[in-house]
Formats: sequence, structure tokens, C-alpha cells
Amino acid sequence: MPDIKHSISIGAEPHVVYPLVASGQGFTQWWSSDVTEDNPAGTVELGFFKRATVYGLKPIQLVAPRQAHWLCQTGKEWAGTRLLFDLSPDGSNTLLRFTHADWQAETDYFVSCTTAWGELMFRIKATAEGKTPGPLFVAAGLAY
Repeated sequence: MPDIKHSISIGAEPHVVYPLVASGQGFTQWWSSDVTEDNPAGTVELGFFKRATVYGLKPIQLVAPRQAHWLCQTGKEWAGTRLLFDLSPDGSNTLLRFTHADWQAETDYFVSCTTAWGELMFRIKATAEGKTPGPLFVAAGLAY
């Protein structure tokens, strides 16, 4: 099964980066403006393009401030895939290793998601470093 992989150095310590990848509230700062979170279960739902696309995520391993692993429960080609955010301290910085694992095939959608995840890595970095780019996706589409 193919995986999407990215790695980025972030000028902030893991305890600053972790909340951005471990909660719905964190996701709203760099990924999507349309996020709902079920606090008891910890599940998160992200809506895109006026909810034409919805990704339901379930936490499978949250270990502060080192790992935030999510199971994708819904979404075009996303159901059954996993989002793995692994954080390693690097002095006062953090090395974020990201994997969107277990895709069924390398489709055109897989390739477009690879591109989107690359942009999202820079959004996480900017947010953790105190800049405020906001989420890449707003209700109607891309934030650009």
C-alpha cells in the first residue's frame, strides 16, 4: 500500500507543535476552518468545500508530545488510512515526520493529496513558529 510522507523541521519545541496535530482545535489553526470535535470520544470531523467532502478521524495513539496518530473513518479514498504525526526534539526545534499511510492505490487523488499535505506541512510550521497563516481550507475552498 502506498504512503504519503513528509518531514519538516519546525522552530518550536514538541510541546508547542503537538497540540496542533493532536486535536480538532489544533487542526483549525492550519488545516480546515470547518472542524467539529466529540470530546468524550476524541473523534474529529473536518469539512471541506461546503462539506462536499468530510473526513472523520478517530485517535488511535496520542502520546504527548511525541505522537498523534489518527484513523480516517470516512472520506474519498481516505477511509481506512492513517495520519501519523511523529515529533522528535532537535535542540529547541522539532522534527515532524508525517505519514498518510495505507492508501489502496496511487490514484490522481492520492497525488493531489500529496501536494496538499506538502503545503499543510508549511502551515503547521508557520503556526508553531508564531505566525498566523490560518487554515489552508475554508468553507468555500482554498484560503488563497
